[in-house]
Amino acid sequence: MTQARHRAAVSALGDPAAWPESGFWTQVRVLAGRSLRTAFGDRRLVFFGLLQPVVLLLLFSQVFSGVGALPGVAAYQGYVNFLVPATLVNIAMTTAMSSGAGLLAEIYGGFTGRLRCLPISLVSVLVARTLADSARLAVQLVVTALASVLFLGFRPAGGVLGLGLALLLTLVVGWCLSWVFVAITTWLRKAETLQAASFVVMFPLMFSSSAYMPLDTMPAWVRVVSEVNPLTYAIDATRALALARPIGWSVLTALVIAAVAAVAGSTLAARTFRNRA
Repeated sequence: MTQARHRAAVSALGDPAAWPESGFWTQVRVLAGRSLRTAFGDRRLVFFGLLQPVVLLLLFSQVFSGVGALPGVAAYQGYVNFLVPATLVNIAMTTAMSSGAGLLAEIYGGFTGRLRCLPISLVSVLVARTLADSARLAVQLVVTALASVLFLGFRPAGGVLGLGLALLLTLVVGWCLSWVFVAITTWLRKAETLQAASFVVMFPLMFSSSAYMPLDTMPAWVRVVSEVNPLTYAIDATRALALARPIGWSVLTALVIAAVAAVAGSTLAARTFRNRA
């Protein structure tokens, strides 16, 4: 059994003789490259993965188009301008959730178990997973932003620079959130439980934030929840950058919250993954 696992590891990652002197970041690079080849190797999967956020954005922008007449949204010159920055953050949240699912597939597929036959840091597996998914997220964000401008009438008042900074902020937030879902995966280790836990985390955060409706229009108790919802700060910061609105402390607050989530998630994930991989 050990020899079979050893041969499988060699097949997946190359000759182990090349690994003993490799540094941590070399291991991350090799593992992330493997994940990216898997993610972009199926053209149909890539196509539908890029199409999905655009379709959802189109549906939301049309179904809730009447929201554009509300006082808190009218200043944005159209609901699509209010919606697109929030959709970018929601895409980051969805991709972060898929980081946990991808890691779980590698655990049950035996890949992480085979890595124990190599002189490799198991933490590099987690870092590589989050970085590879962040690269995939970057492509999704750029495609969604371009499609919004070309087909949905999105007009970022902040120009190319403002939109670029908004995308960069969203990418950082998405990478930090991926650690939360990776930590949940290493803790739960069951697909059904992971799906239920991800639903409990993701959807309340998305729909109790400032993503789809201005806070002033929400019931009092939902508004209280929204004001402590970390996604609200990320969405407000993204809107401020993309639409050239007052930034205030929104960007710094969003980065601090994301950093805390990343530190907590990575610490828990690394500790649990070493013991249970």
